Amino acid sequence: MIREFDRSDRRFLTFPAVHPCESISPAILLNSLISSSRKLIKFNSKLFSSQKRKVRETLRQITILSIFFDEISAGAGAGNDSITLCLSELHHAFQKVQFLLDDCSLEGARLWILMKSHFVSTQFRVLIRSISTALEVLPMGSIGLSREVIEIVELVGKQGRKAKMEMDREDEVVMNRVILILNQFENRFEPDISFIKSVLDYLKIRTWKDCQSEIKFLERLIGSELECEVTLLSSLIGFMSYCRGIVFETGEYGENGIEERGQIELPNFLNTEDFVCPISLEVMTDPVVISTGQTYDRTSIGKWLKAGNLICPKTGEKLVTTELVPNSSLKKLIHQFCFDNGISIAKSRNRNRDITRTILPGSPSSAMAIEFLAEFLVDRLCFGTDDQRKKAAYEIRLLAKTNIFNRSVLINAGAVFPLLHLLGSSNPIAQENSAAALLKLSKHAGGRKPIIENNGLEPITEILKHGLKSETKQISAAIVFYLASVKEYRKSIGGSPELISSLFELVRGGTFCMKKNSLAAIFALILHPTNRGKVLEIGALPILFDLITSSHPDEIKTEALAILSILAETSEGSVTIFEGSCLSRLIDTLNGQTTSRSAKEYCVSTIVSLCKNLGNEVIGSISKNSVLMASLYSMLAEGTVNGGKKARTLIKILHKFCEMD
Repeated sequence: MIREFDRSDRRFLTFPAVHPCESISPAILLNSLISSSRKLIKFNSKLFSSQKRKVRETLRQITILSIFFDEISAGAGAGNDSITLCLSELHHAFQKVQFLLDDCSLEGARLWILMKSHFVSTQFRVLIRSISTALEVLPMGSIGLSREVIEIVELVGKQGRKAKMEMDREDEVVMNRVILILNQFENRFEPDISFIKSVLDYLKIRTWKDCQSEIKFLERLIGSELECEVTLLSSLIGFMSYCRGIVFETGEYGENGIEERGQIELPNFLNTEDFVCPISLEVMTDPVVISTGQTYDRTSIGKWLKAGNLICPKTGEKLVTTELVPNSSLKKLIHQFCFDNGISIAKSRNRNRDITRTILPGSPSSAMAIEFLAEFLVDRLCFGTDDQRKKAAYEIRLLAKTNIFNRSVLINAGAVFPLLHLLGSSNPIAQENSAAALLKLSKHAGGRKPIIENNGLEPITEILKHGLKSETKQISAAIVFYLASVKEYRKSIGGSPELISSLFELVRGGTFCMKKNSLAAIFALILHPTNRGKVLEIGALPILFDLITSSHPDEIKTEALAILSILAETSEGSVTIFEGSCLSRLIDTLNGQTTSRSAKEYCVSTIVSLCKNLGNEVIGSISKNSVLMASLYSMLAEGTVNGGKKARTLIKILHKFCEMD
């Protein structure tokens, strides 16, 4: 049996070919070679922007050999060891040729293939000579071929042995132009556009989408290449980003080709409550427990602590210690679950890669290319036409999506103010692009201050109320969340007229993403005590009560319960919750069989606050529930450290009440 070699998970420009087993028959080898040669001949119809001469020569030889294989198949006998050896070597070489041609014709790989021209030329030369060497051991006289075919095959062998297959002169010239352009960027000199266009024309990169395809490929490649290649890859990404934003400023571009939800959607079969980090919203690869009992991914909580935050991101409790305790059982459960369902954790990490490595530019030339591009885009935002402003906002949205350095450059270039102004656009796409760009910039520590200082809360509130697209509203809610992550801003954000009420309107009647983003923003805001009173003043508790008892997803219920647990810490909040007949709903949720662990912990936390603030009236009411104590003891055994602490507190309160009663 010949092993299938069309592998899609191999590294680029690697050729993991395999030799057929020794016992394989010549007839099977021939059939496989005939099939492979026909596949390779089809590469004649594909686009090769570089390596054209070597591709043409390789395919010419394979076309001739396909005739040779057909003739052998038509008249060959049982064959002998020499024939089998020759066909095996050819089969091995043909596999490598297919890998090489696949890579050279891959969409988005044109620039990288050009820059690897020396290596690629060497590979063509090696493969052509390996084919010639295999033909040398073939006993032509014992096969019964026509004289014409024998002469052609011998000619192929001779030409292969003599072929120099050096790098094409045209490829070398254009490659040196790219190197010159990168050097100009590095030396803070903006290259001539006509010079850049000559490179793009040679590579047949003729549209915005072609350029975007090159960038996506280089970004995928940067995580799999050796460290020595990363600098060059980063430089090329900067170069292509510059081209995408400036050279292809006009014409069709993919303004709707980017997913922007303000959060990460996970497969339906994942238990998002247990396996997802509350900070990154990604599947945890190294879950750890902090002093409040909450579990986070080590990387995410590590960044939170390094930023000087000494409270639990989810509960708002002050951390007794910053020690991170590995959650080994959950880690094993995640790995087992992923294994059982065919999920690759490694691939998940590649898709949602940690972008902290982009804090610094990958290379000096990339840094300057982005700086030149940022100045150009900000100028277009300020003084361009409506179409130019819309396009500039989209480019900023793309640049800031997965690169921290790009965000800092755009912020320093002054992108925030014109983006805030563009939020008032009557064009739905321009409005969405500006909101999405601001969301990315608000994730950067330096991007929140200019939003606040430029009165950005006013247009953001307007978008929350009257945004032209639902996506724009949910993105704006996510912006509020990131702004409210700064402790000093929470009071002023909560004081913005109608902002909190607008968030609750999205919770009341919005989509799942609107509800989730708005609830997260509200939770961040009520970490400041003054905002809790404002939530109560607008009569928002019935909305939260409805989320708990309705058929909303568990994630939404958990977010609502988290907010209730914070509101219940104040006397006013406890009174409002109790008078709203929410206590029985909390107990039913706590006793529910399908309720998530986090939701139960928030229920207990809220009930404990009600007992402390309202006393025997609440305690006497809950003591009559015969199932409650069993649920609390279950939390002691199976819950987190923090959940167990809350459950133990409530058990003590109930025991003390019963003893006194």
